[in-house]
Amino acid sequence: MKQKRSGIQELLRIMARLRSPTGCPWDREQDHRSLRWHAVEEVYELLDAIESGDDLELEEELGDLLLQVVFHCQLARERGAFDFEKVARHIADKLVRRHPHVFGEVKVRNVEQVWANWEKIKRAEKHGTHRARPSALDGIPRHLPALLRAEKLVKKARRAGIAAVARTGKRVGKAALGDQLFELAAYAQSRGWSAEELLRTATRKREAAWRRRERQSQLAAGANQS
Repeated sequence: MKQKRSGIQELLRIMARLRSPTGCPWDREQDHRSLRWHAVEEVYELLDAIESGDDLELEEELGDLLLQVVFHCQLARERGAFDFEKVARHIADKLVRRHPHVFGEVKVRNVEQVWANWEKIKRAEKHGTHRARPSALDGIPRHLPALLRAEKLVKKARRAGIAAVARTGKRVGKAALGDQLFELAAYAQSRGWSAEELLRTATRKREAAWRRRERQSQLAAGANQS
């Protein structure tokens, strides 16, 4: 009796067939760059499915996102770079390596210690390679939406002690803050400005200042040790 393929085996087989000389013309003309925004779109559709609470929709959107992974793995396999198995093994090994409190003997008291260990292990992994991250502010994707990128930058800067917690003269609740953010976006639009671009510009300026502060602290620490 012929053994039935698993779902992932069947998906990999189908993707290879679509990319074959007798496969689909559209699939055959794609490359990593042409597919990059499809992945972004699928992630946003997944967010919609999660918020809808519809498990059938969630299942479908997860499949669409998985297809993007499989597609890129097939492209890489064709040029001899890597394949799906190598990608899966890589993330499996990384999860074990970066959770020594689960798979090793490391003890942690809270989530903050988990994050601290994660960042320490990640820096060690990349040290000495072209992917090294000498700054605590490295590793934030450039194409994140402006507000999300600003939030991640502030979070990293605070953890590294580069930025202090923001202080305002008046306490603002979550709903009121949301209204203020909307009003700022509406005001920018009324002036013909892009709130997205304005925030990106402000974030770049703040990041540059924080990176200078970080370098100065590193130089001062080095001078004190010498």
